Amino acid sequence: MKKLLASLLLAPSLAGAHPDHDTRPGADVKTPVSTGNGEWSYETVPGWGKLPAGAALGPTHGSVLVGPDQKVYFSTESELAIIVWDEAGNFIKSIAPDCQGFHAMDIREEDGKTVIYGAQNNGYGNKARKKKGQPTTPFRVCKIDTDGNLLLEIPNAATGEVPGGWNGLTAVTVAPDGAIFAAMGYGSQLIHKFDATGKRLKTFGGKGKGDGQFNTCHGLTIDTRFGAPRLLVADRENRRLCHLDLDGNWIGVHAANLRRPCSFSWHGEHLGVAELEARVVILDKNGAPVSFLGDNPDRKQWANFGVKPGDQRDGLFTAPHGLGFAANGDLYVQDWNASGRITKLRRK
Repeated sequence: MKKLLASLLLAPSLAGAHPDHDTRPGADVKTPVSTGNGEWSYETVPGWGKLPAGAALGPTHGSVLVGPDQKVYFSTESELAIIVWDEAGNFIKSIAPDCQGFHAMDIREEDGKTVIYGAQNNGYGNKARKKKGQPTTPFRVCKIDTDGNLLLEIPNAATGEVPGGWNGLTAVTVAPDGAIFAAMGYGSQLIHKFDATGKRLKTFGGKGKGDGQFNTCHGLTIDTRFGAPRLLVADRENRRLCHLDLDGNWIGVHAANLRRPCSFSWHGEHLGVAELEARVVILDKNGAPVSFLGDNPDRKQWANFGVKPGDQRDGLFTAPHGLGFAANGDLYVQDWNASGRITKLRRK
């Protein structure tokens, strides 16, 4: 039954799109486009995500979060750093200029306050800074408040030695007990566990295709659906999601044959996965797909950083890199894109 469902869902389609909508590249999009399946059916919100006059998103190689107040936090490699929007897409502010280039983010409540953890890896922004003779931003894990104030960074004086070198940082997540996990998915393929002060507790992983090994450990999240919390890893180039316990011991493969999974967002017991090859998939507790969103039939656009705005089609993704569920099931998706791209999908 799972194979049949997957085969039906795999076919790229804009089924359900409004017939008066012009889906040609570069068309003036004003009418929503439908995507998804069954109870996970969505429509686009054209033009969502306003910016101040003269501002541009800049390169997007980051993450999307939705806070408990339903504000949307969107990281960029531009000088806007982290953009904050309300649900309607009205620009509220940009925060944390020193945290430009959060490649991944996690959000949680600590002591009655909302805090954001970010994995700072500002590749494109650092190239631009070097050309201008400006200092570059570091690879680091940052903990900030929702006004962008820095509360913690790793490495710090408490961290100690970090095996494999501190470079290639791709992801961060935080366990219920406050333990912090950081992945070096563009480097050593190691995952490091820290306590709440930033002291390294242990390291696990390494490059490969076997149990407990990774080939671009690109995304991390904590999975609480199976009793004791587990670490879930987006093992991008092995095209799978992997479960480990919080001591780094291998549990197993949760989902396989994905299109280069990058990052996650939770909605109840369902998991949204941003796949770099031009699609978002929603998985159930068993790791089976229940819906595919924005599946792009043009393979030339898959995982393509250079797709220009005029060549993008509303309702079709090019390279989903970050995503965030709202409380009502609406979904915000960031494409990896040189000009920057954000899409809001409204759940039907």
